[in-house]
Amino acid sequence: MTRVLVTGADGSIGRAAVAGLRDAGYGVTGLSLGYDHESRADRPLVGDARSPLDVAAALEDVDAVLHLAAIPHPSLGTPEEVFENNVAATFNVLAQAGQRGIGRAVIASSINAFGVPMNVNPVVPAYYPLDEDVPVDITDAYSLSKYVDEQTARMVWRRWGTDVIALRFPLVKSQQHLLRFRANAERDPASMAREGWAYLDLRDGVRAIIAALECETSGAHVVGLAAADILIDRPTDELLREYAPTVPLRRPVAGRGSLVDTSRARELLGFMPRYSIHTDDQAVSAITS
Repeated sequence: MTRVLVTGADGSIGRAAVAGLRDAGYGVTGLSLGYDHESRADRPLVGDARSPLDVAAALEDVDAVLHLAAIPHPSLGTPEEVFENNVAATFNVLAQAGQRGIGRAVIASSINAFGVPMNVNPVVPAYYPLDEDVPVDITDAYSLSKYVDEQTARMVWRRWGTDVIALRFPLVKSQQHLLRFRANAERDPASMAREGWAYLDLRDGVRAIIAALECETSGAHVVGLAAADILIDRPTDELLREYAPTVPLRRPVAGRGSLVDTSRARELLGFMPRYSIHTDDQAVSAITS
């Protein structure tokens, strides 16, 4: 594997992934609707991940695919726009990769793929820690699109043999941005209870992407990700008693321990999170100075 296509290359995760892949020695073809930031891709292209012609051109000489292009929140379009865009883009990119015999693809799924965090009804997760098999209850187009993307990944593997890793990202931001999200969550802890106050440092997001591209795991797999701790600076069991008292806890969680089971990431990708919002003194200094 020497060249990776990154769709959504000008998004926040996309820019970091392009830089990380370049630093790791890969050639990167970037595909984006436009570029508001300088790209480190050595082959930056403007195009739509839903367009067969744009994706065909972007896949030239590519050995693996990182598909990040999506409308990232249900508020950023009508339900029809969000669902159609996300599902069509994923199918187009993965199907063309499969037809070309590309052996590895990684796609961005979401912690919202099981539907509960954005659910309009007063539902709670079936259990904590959340894992990839937690029961699904979906009421919004974005969560549905991510769930369908995971099924598309399996179809592409079964049809063409392309190995696909669907990474269920939680909130993924740089440390400085995470500090702002933490402040908001601490003012209203209930707002993140249904996703277990989960987050991931952007640097760990890039590490997980590279691990998924480079691992020897075959097949189509959904892989949950999160930091080793929760975003809020309070004990996890205290938050659960206050904001999720009816949700079963399948194993004890000490201190600020995470409520996302990341054992599959460890076993399939060899990935363990490295960074914590609670221990990065440099980031704290930068945000408070």
